[in-house]
Amino acid sequence: MTDRPGIMISAPSSGTGKTTVMLGLLRALADDGLRVQAFKSGPDYIDPAFHQAACGRASFNLDTWAMGPDLLAAISAEADAAEICVAEGSMGLYDGVATRGQSGFGSSAETAQRMGWPVVLVVDVSGQAQSAAATALGFQAYNPELPFAGVILNRCASPRHERLARLGMEAAGLSVLGVLPRRGDLTLPERHLGLIQAVEHPDLDKAIAGYAAFLRAHVDIAAIRTAARGAAVPAHEARFPNPPAQRIALAQDAAFSFTYPHLLEGWRRAGAEIVPFSPLADAAPDPAADLVWLPGGYPELHGPTLAAAHRFKAGLRAHAETRPVHGECGGYMALGQALVDKDGARHEMAGLLGLVTSYEKRKFHLGYRRAVLRAALPGHPPGAALRGHEFHYSTILDQPDGPLADVADADGTPVPETGSRVGTVTGTFFHLISAEEPA
Repeated sequence: MTDRPGIMISAPSSGTGKTTVMLGLLRALADDGLRVQAFKSGPDYIDPAFHQAACGRASFNLDTWAMGPDLLAAISAEADAAEICVAEGSMGLYDGVATRGQSGFGSSAETAQRMGWPVVLVVDVSGQAQSAAATALGFQAYNPELPFAGVILNRCASPRHERLARLGMEAAGLSVLGVLPRRGDLTLPERHLGLIQAVEHPDLDKAIAGYAAFLRAHVDIAAIRTAARGAAVPAHEARFPNPPAQRIALAQDAAFSFTYPHLLEGWRRAGAEIVPFSPLADAAPDPAADLVWLPGGYPELHGPTLAAAHRFKAGLRAHAETRPVHGECGGYMALGQALVDKDGARHEMAGLLGLVTSYEKRKFHLGYRRAVLRAALPGHPPGAALRGHEFHYSTILDQPDGPLADVADADGTPVPETGSRVGTVTGTFFHLISAEEPA
């Protein structure tokens, strides 16, 4: 249980610049000598690595739809060793799903209210001036019980533009915590899933240092520190997820990296040994491992390399003869027969499952998933209900294997991406977040 002071960096919508503010603020606070704990509200497996690069501590997701009270309590307790917490919201402040999950609807506002962290709303004022105050005021008034620290005005075009926008905020009674001038060089590289991975950035530390300097010049960081608050999280038995095996060979490189930090933390705390290996380097998984786990990532960008990774594929096949192998999303695709890239080239994968996927025929898949297992998945028995999130652009060309689970979206509507199981090998399109906690 924690009441560590913190703030939630959120926005009216995606694309307003909250990640730039988040990373710059994390680095500025860390440079000031504070122990900073970062969090990400919602199901994002890319941003936490950027957070860690900015403040030097592992960042964790807080997800009120996919996580039960025990897991939320365990992750919240990571704040106990910090002096201030900074959380980054997902999408718009109040965006969630229609049907309640384990603890809520999955919005950043829920996370902020649960933790008692005041919201710093990053408002893109390009194309408006005083009118921006009406937007910000609406976000404050929408839930009067939500703590609200103030606004940061982003992409301000001129001193006159700033003066008019400030006048609007003053009339609305909103605190302006900073004004960021418009700059085109302060965007992180992106691809179809959003940001590139932190490990792929050509000079990430320099970029983050630039964000921190930019924020120091234009944001009242002392006022943000003063605004930070916290509330005692309701008492629950703090429990991280149990490991699915004792010795886990974990694929880890630019093609396979999408694993939620709280899962790995739970596995380690329970005494599991995680042995990373790189399929892109044609490394076979540890032959002494009890389980091989292939996370999601960007295998579609590395089709020829993976197709030629004969030691990797032979090691997978040898392991699967006697012990479990599991793949999530990109890892699932790599366990299939083939992957067709965006140019229509077919690349042969491990062939442990019958799945054939294509990026030539793109189809957008996004959303929470609830899966009830028909067969065992490593660490979870048949009948277990799991919560996760799916986000990819691939199309299934062939999926001949038996379904692993009955899978539905957040509102209970069945989806066709049921996963697969053949012998010891399993795969899912969703990224596992947690198992449902007992009521």
